[in-house]
Amino acid sequence: MHIISALTEWLVNTIGRMGYTGIISLMFLESSFFPFPSEVVMPPAGYLAWKGEMSLPLVLLAGIAGSLLGALFNYWIAVKLGRPFLLRYGKYFFVSPESINKADEFFSRHGHVSTLVGRLLPVIRQYISLPAGIARMPMKTFTLFTTIGAGAWVVVLTFAGYLLGEHQNLLKEYLHVITLACVGLAVLIAGGYMLILRRRRRS
Repeated sequence: MHIISALTEWLVNTIGRMGYTGIISLMFLESSFFPFPSEVVMPPAGYLAWKGEMSLPLVLLAGIAGSLLGALFNYWIAVKLGRPFLLRYGKYFFVSPESINKADEFFSRHGHVSTLVGRLLPVIRQYISLPAGIARMPMKTFTLFTTIGAGAWVVVLTFAGYLLGEHQNLLKEYLHVITLACVGLAVLIAGGYMLILRRRRRS
């Protein structure tokens, strides 16, 4: 708890100094390759908004912008380097051109839901951009559903910090519940999508 409190205090001070640029930068890191959890970025920013030191709408916009930029960075890396690498060296990792083509077909049909659901799941949210980029999922579709998924996560975390106010010590308990709720929502979305597909196939 001491470590968490010290980290939260450091982030509050860091974000307070850097402002919205700090939120964008930290969320960019969280959404790209770097293992920097958004759970320790957006709640402190929400807390600063509760104190009146930052604007809540601008905090949300900065968080979503940073998440989207980080996801686009991963997408770009996967498009430029990932696909050529797998086509050339994939056989050494048991990845065949046929499997890459199947991934292309999957993301062309289901990439929007995969991206949306992936952004709601721990760990996966940072890396869902890579298979989307390798499969060259349409940029507009990727951007739209990444924004929706990342936006939902940012809003929930920010309001957790905002609504807790001075009771930030309770954040750890609520983060566990929030994570489970997001996983449950992801399962519902995926299940609903599969149900719709089955009904379409039958009709």
